Amino acid sequence: MVERVKTGIPGFDEIVGGGIPKRNVVLLSGGPGTGKTIFGSQYLWNGLQIGEPGIYVSLEEHPVQIRINMRQFGWDIRPYEQQGIFAVVDAFTSGIGEAAKREKYVVKDPTDIGELVDVLRQAIRDTGASRVVIDSVSTLYLTKPSVARGIVLQLKKVLSGMGTTAILVSQVSVTERGFGGPGVEHAADGIVRLDLDEINGELVRSIIVWKMRGTKHSMKRHPFDITDNGIVIYPDKVIKIS
Repeated sequence: MVERVKTGIPGFDEIVGGGIPKRNVVLLSGGPGTGKTIFGSQYLWNGLQIGEPGIYVSLEEHPVQIRINMRQFGWDIRPYEQQGIFAVVDAFTSGIGEAAKREKYVVKDPTDIGELVDVLRQAIRDTGASRVVIDSVSTLYLTKPSVARGIVLQLKKVLSGMGTTAILVSQVSVTERGFGGPGVEHAADGIVRLDLDEINGELVRSIIVWKMRGTKHSMKRHPFDITDNGIVIYPDKVIKIS
């Protein structure tokens, strides 16, 4: 029996056979505005609701903004941070500024993967995290794409080795068909792609699971919406993009 982690995102667990296989490291790729950060935040929040501690590693936004963004969906993570079962790892501010000084987990030099891994390890130990989101992993290799695969493998070793089930957010440009960074798709256990396409003059959101190690998954492209309560996927609907 495959041990699974239920994302709790309506419609998603159905298209991956009941949940993400435990310890999988999943690449969540998509262009700007496709809902990647919301997907990751929702995954962590739903974990907290069933007693699974989590960590959000922020490389692209101020930790204060992360908390504000989550609160817009009614996901207030502060009480969980106070209980020590949720942490935001600040790999954005380099510890600069008043607000940043209050952060518990700060990566001074986010381009130093060694330092990032050390801080991440510590945060996982402290919180007992079983869910981790890194947003976005692309930031780590923007300047040197050739190291992308190595970085993902390095993160995977730590994340999987410490028993977590992780989502690595990956940025791609709107027109790009890839998953962000050469070879990263081989390093990850799963690949999920979020898209925003114009169909008949309107923008339509869709999700497709390209691969998921350890489970059967839907081979179809499904529509989804971003609601006031987060992402909702429609597993019985299929969408065609020409």
